[in-house]
Amino acid sequence: MSSALLNAVMDHDSPLEGSASDGEVSGRLEVGGAGLAWRRVKGHGPTLVWLGGFHSEMSGTKAQALARWAAATGRDFLRFDWFGHGQSDGRFVDGTITRWRADALAMIDQLTQGPVVLVGSSMGGWLACLAAMARPRRVRALVLVAPAADFTEALLKPSLPPEALAALERDGTWTRPSAYDDAGYEIATALLEDGARWSILGGPVPIHAPVRILQGGADPDVPWTHALALAQAIEGPDLVFTLIRDGDHRLSRPADIARLAAAVEEVA
Repeated sequence: MSSALLNAVMDHDSPLEGSASDGEVSGRLEVGGAGLAWRRVKGHGPTLVWLGGFHSEMSGTKAQALARWAAATGRDFLRFDWFGHGQSDGRFVDGTITRWRADALAMIDQLTQGPVVLVGSSMGGWLACLAAMARPRRVRALVLVAPAADFTEALLKPSLPPEALAALERDGTWTRPSAYDDAGYEIATALLEDGARWSILGGPVPIHAPVRILQGGADPDVPWTHALALAQAIEGPDLVFTLIRDGDHRLSRPADIARLAAAVEEVA
C-alpha cells in the first residue's frame, strides 16, 4: 500500500460522517422523477463508483475514507445516495431492487465516461453485480464488501417472524428492528417481490472482470458462506475472496478500511 493511501485511509482527525472531502463537488441527478444526491472527487480514471448498502448513506465511514484517498492520490471517485436514502428524494419504503439498479446505471451512464470500478457494500455488492452484468464493457473491476446478493429472498424473507408476515399481508409493510437504526427499517411487500426477480445465485453469474471480495467471519447479517457462494458463482477467473475472521458486517475499523483501499488500489 502506498504511503499516500495509508495516510488517507488512516486519518481520523477530521470527521467522517456527513462531511465532504477536500476538492469534492456535489450535485443532483434526475432519475425516474426523483433527484439523487451525489458527490465526486475529480481525478484520473478509471472512475471509482461507490454503491452503498441497504439504508446506508454516502457519508458513511468507508465511502468517506475512499473519498479522502481519491483526493490524496488524484483518483476519480463518485458516490451517491440511492432513491429514498440520505439526501436523495423519495421514501425508503418505496425503494426496490429494480429502482436502485436503475439509479446505479444512471450514475454510470450519465456521470462517468470510460472504464469504472464498482465498489459495493452489502446490498451495494448485489447491485454492483447487476450493474456489471448490464454494462460489461464499462466495468473494469469490482470490489465487494460483505456482498448481500439476493438478500431479499435468501436472507431477509426467511428471517421474518410470523408477526412480520401477518403485517406484510395485512398492511403491505412491516418495520424491522435494526441494530443500526433505533427507528428500524420499514420493509414493503413490493421490495420482497421485486427482489426475487433479480436473483443471481441460482446459476452462474456472468461477470468476467476482476473481483475482490472482503467478508467478515463474524458478520451477523451476511454469513461468510453466503458471500462465498457468490464468489463461487462468478464466472471470471480473477477473483480473490478475503475472510477477516473477526470482522463484522460493516468492516469499518481502520484495518478493515485499509484492506478495502488496498483492494481498490490493486484493481484500479
